[in-house]
Amino acid sequence: MDLYHRVTGAGPTVVLIHGVCHRGHAWDPVVPLLEGRYRLVIVDLPGHGNSPDLPEEGDPVEYMVDQLTTMLDGILPPGERAHFAGNSLGGFLALEMAARGHAHSATALSPAGFFRSYADWRYTITVFHSLQKVAGKLGRYIPALSQRAAGRALMMGAFCARPWQYGAEAAAIDGEAIITNNVLDRADRRAFVFTAPVDEDLPLTIRWGRFDLVLPAAQRQLAARLFPRARIEISADGHVPMSDDPRGVADSIAATVERGLARDRELARDTELAAEGVAG
Repeated sequence: MDLYHRVTGAGPTVVLIHGVCHRGHAWDPVVPLLEGRYRLVIVDLPGHGNSPDLPEEGDPVEYMVDQLTTMLDGILPPGERAHFAGNSLGGFLALEMAARGHAHSATALSPAGFFRSYADWRYTITVFHSLQKVAGKLGRYIPALSQRAAGRALMMGAFCARPWQYGAEAAAIDGEAIITNNVLDRADRRAFVFTAPVDEDLPLTIRWGRFDLVLPAAQRQLAARLFPRARIEISADGHVPMSDDPRGVADSIAATVERGLARDRELARDTELAAEGVAG
């Protein structure tokens, strides 16, 4: 299996997917709040962290979906489907896994995939390229800056509403990763299209930070049209809310997972009643 991941906790399986220029550590503030109830699979996407680089040819988003799908075969007990939660690119992937029938539920935090126009797309790409230039100029000062609250505010201010809360080690990793990451250079707006309608009864939550500077919260209007049965939440967070409000993010994920588990119980009761009716 090529996709690096770590597993912690016990219970129903929840796959956590990070965004561009991050890695599985982006979920560190949330993991302790969930691992007592769920079996968490924390992924490094291709081209990130400890996972192999993307192949030189082909659509990187489609490749990521394929790798996640392959990973499921190795991590799930027979007959079980995973719950997914993702941020940014990871949010798009969580919803896409739901669209392809692989998800038991999906929670998307400031997800990609709801660009209302080419201008929306260019805005987001420009934000990342600008941050890459800034990080490149900071260069060797990144580890020292990440140790100070003011330095983290400078480095992570575009991503978080409360960047001083971001972990020092995580900020150093992200600051260096954004310099070298080339996933966005290969991304295409046309790749961010959901391939199929999601089962209307599948529990979905789309949570957007009011202070998101990367994917503005106004995009939630398109999300509500494409996923009319999804629960839409607006929070006082930035684009990467896991450090802004770990408890709120954990609660959103848990509530969505529990809706999926409740749906299972209802389906089991319906099946049991139907069987009793046939037997009677």
